[in-house]
Amino acid sequence: MGNRWSVLAVLFFIRATMAVQFQSVAAVAPLLSADFGVGLADIGILVGLYFVPGVLLALPGGAIGQRFGDKKTVLLGLVLMIAGSLIMASSSSWSGQISGRLMAGIGGVIMNVLMTKMVADWFTGKEISTAMAIFVNSWPIGIAISLLMLPPIGVVYGASGAYLAVAALIAVGLGLLVGSYSARADSTRAGRSNGRLGFHAAMAVFCAGLIWGLFNLRLYNDFRLWPLDAS
Repeated sequence: MGNRWSVLAVLFFIRATMAVQFQSVAAVAPLLSADFGVGLADIGILVGLYFVPGVLLALPGGAIGQRFGDKKTVLLGLVLMIAGSLIMASSSSWSGQISGRLMAGIGGVIMNVLMTKMVADWFTGKEISTAMAIFVNSWPIGIAISLLMLPPIGVVYGASGAYLAVAALIAVGLGLLVGSYSARADSTRAGRSNGRLGFHAAMAVFCAGLIWGLFNLRLYNDFRLWPLDAS
């Protein structure tokens, strides 16, 4: 695949599947409460566990991608995401839900770090602002798809059925990546760095992360979405 917009479309779809998986717990939360006898606080913890691996793996994830290649690392992330959904679908214990969620989160974090670089590789010096704006919007679109698609599936097939649907969607993204993505010839050379983050860059990243975290905290506090009624 040599067209950068086609590459962006594939990466957009794959990142949207990450958003679908992230929101899958909230989408079937009442079913989980009924199946496992857990409350809102437990559901909230399960939701948040998806990003816990990011605390430890965001920076190493970039180094792993530099060592083994972007495509292989993203494929690994997708495999872990699928495995996490399958664990959650097949587990009848709350600890199994936690384990599957953490595994899926590890895959999502690794994938997300590298995919941003992949977009930059294809659009640096061209329409990178437009490409990044499109790419970032894959997240809310994935959230919306999750809230529209998974509750009806959950009502008919249970939470396990919703998790299996998520795994199938991620598998489609994996197939697209395997069959249609290739790195730019100059991306390896352009992506080399010493791995060090300067003070000003570190502070900018910290402030951006703090703003995003506080924004999401307020958002979830204002809008507690329970799309299903399990009664």
